[in-house]
Amino acid sequence: MVKKITQIHYYEAIGRRKVAVARARLYIVGKDGHAQVQTNKYKAGTILVNKKDIKDIFPSVSDKVRYLTPLKLTNNEERFVISILVKGGGLQGQLEAVMLAISRAIEKVDKKEYRLPLKKAGLLRRDPRARERRKVGTGGKARRAKQSPKR
Repeated sequence: MVKKITQIHYYEAIGRRKVAVARARLYIVGKDGHAQVQTNKYKAGTILVNKKDIKDIFPSVSDKVRYLTPLKLTNNEERFVISILVKGGGLQGQLEAVMLAISRAIEKVDKKEYRLPLKKAGLLRRDPRARERRKVGTGGKARRAKQSPKR
């Protein structure tokens, strides 16, 4: 029996940081400069986070520089429509999860060409640092010990 060849409509990857998890999909843009994301058409270069424009979620200029870094390193700013779903954590954890997810998805597009610049910039490494758990008998903090009485 002959295998069916399925056309790839998007490249998908997951990025994590602390408690935040981001799933990025890079949709391939057609000849008309638009890509079909679920039921809507978007122009090339559009980035959506939880079905909203990324500028609404991460409005600051420094955030914009950070989430566009993997796209600029690989010269892919206007090549894809990117849809990202983010859950958990705070804004900075979510931003770093988004960066990792975009980097991993770009690497899947062309591993030979894009892996080296992304790896040199440190964008393919997951940051393992996480919140330390609270220990018993420390008075509500992870490391603090209870104060001992003087007399």
